[in-house]
Amino acid sequence: MQAMVVIPSNGHARRRVLVDRVHSIVSNRAQNGDEQYLVRWTTDRVTNKPPLSWHSIKELVRCLEHVQDYLEVREKAKITVSVTQGNKKRKIPDSGLECEERHPSPFERNLHQQNETPSVSRSPSVSSAPPSTSVDVFNSVLDADEHGHIFCRNHPSADAPQLDLDTVHKMNRLAHLDSVDKALTYIRNEYVQRLAKVPGTDKKPIHLVNLQDKSTPSLRFRFISGYVLDEERGVYRASTETQEGCTCLPNMGRHIGCEYTKKCDCLEYATVDDSRLDEAGKEAYAEALANGESTMGFPKKFPYWAEGTKREITGCLVPFYLNSRRPIYECNDNCHCGPFCRNKNVQFGRQVEVEIFRTKGGRGWGLRCKENVREGQFIDTYRGEVITDAEATRREKASSKAKASYLYSLDKFAESENIAEESLYVVDGEFMGGPTKFMNHSCEPNCRQYTVSYNRHDPKVYDIAFFACRFIPKGEELTFDYLDKDDGEPMDEPGEDAIPCLCGAPKCRRWLWT
Repeated sequence: MQAMVVIPSNGHARRRVLVDRVHSIVSNRAQNGDEQYLVRWTTDRVTNKPPLSWHSIKELVRCLEHVQDYLEVREKAKITVSVTQGNKKRKIPDSGLECEERHPSPFERNLHQQNETPSVSRSPSVSSAPPSTSVDVFNSVLDADEHGHIFCRNHPSADAPQLDLDTVHKMNRLAHLDSVDKALTYIRNEYVQRLAKVPGTDKKPIHLVNLQDKSTPSLRFRFISGYVLDEERGVYRASTETQEGCTCLPNMGRHIGCEYTKKCDCLEYATVDDSRLDEAGKEAYAEALANGESTMGFPKKFPYWAEGTKREITGCLVPFYLNSRRPIYECNDNCHCGPFCRNKNVQFGRQVEVEIFRTKGGRGWGLRCKENVREGQFIDTYRGEVITDAEATRREKASSKAKASYLYSLDKFAESENIAEESLYVVDGEFMGGPTKFMNHSCEPNCRQYTVSYNRHDPKVYDIAFFACRFIPKGEELTFDYLDKDDGEPMDEPGEDAIPCLCGAPKCRRWLWT
């Protein structure tokens, strides 16, 4: 048997590792029917013999991100098992392949003999406490903090069992044969619990479904309700003093006002609604355009169908905005139109029930609605960390080409406001964001992204909102065009930066460009 060490205890019934001291998970094994994982602990110096200790998956429930990281590496590094003949074959769990029944290798026997050393005693610095379950510990001794959270620390004694990382890598040649089902279940349950805590899920839940394999989206992804600005690198919104509110009166019958008034300050930069102009108004409008004058005072096109129209289109984008891709200007908290103004559609948040699901065909995770979505209906915004263009370039170069699909440049007003490319901001939704992070590309999408601004004087920070560009029946995957194009021709000769397109649409362009 491998050397054992007594875990110090302060009487806590449920034992957990000290998450802040965990460096990573480096191996796994099955021990008496229990799934155990080898924890590498943090050290002050680089070493090939860091503190290591085996722990049951139950002790690692507070650091499942590390377990998931390890399992992903383990999955990619699985050794191809040869199919051999003989009467001692059995199925490899979760694979369908056959292999010879596993027996200890000479390496395992040497490791087994090497670690047959006496148990390491608990450090005298730990207060006396009832003994607890023993676990295997290497290059160190097991300790506990005042809350009963266990960790390993370096131990100078020569009696401490030794195990280097090179040996661990050799151990992992067989580690893939042991079941990790309990860990996968813990990870899945943890993710579902986090989804239930996302703001707004009490009314419109976010579900998780995987009928393809046992994987779960990364626990390291952080769900956020709005942008997170990288202020350390100088990313800021325009001053709140620039955010002007409108003077429209609320409660004009049914909490309406802005959509029925000729003048709404928030719609100052919106397109003039010339259908509401009389002859004199049309002449004045034409003169203003010719002279480059302000169009304030003219009626503007309201972006959403108002109350009183057909129930199935109330709140959806009107055809002009749906088809033109013009910026949408919504009212804000400084407006007099009240909290229920129809021009705060996107600010009300996601109003549809969605489901993150595992797709077929190698496209990873996808997103779909569990209810019908009307044409022009708002679905959700694209959220993430807002960073500088320089930082986005650095991250893109440091990662694979696929990383570019999570970077979204806020360049809608670059030309009209003369904003230099290097001064633009970029949204990175890879590590933090909302459920729209899981929306896949399609050359024939059912959703489009639109610019939605709550401060017409801030051209650098605005929301990216997804609206349905046609009726979407429940259960159909939500998609958008990563290239933000209305159409495109298939490409036979891909460029250097081209990425194969897997959307499967009839008019698929076959390649994507970064």
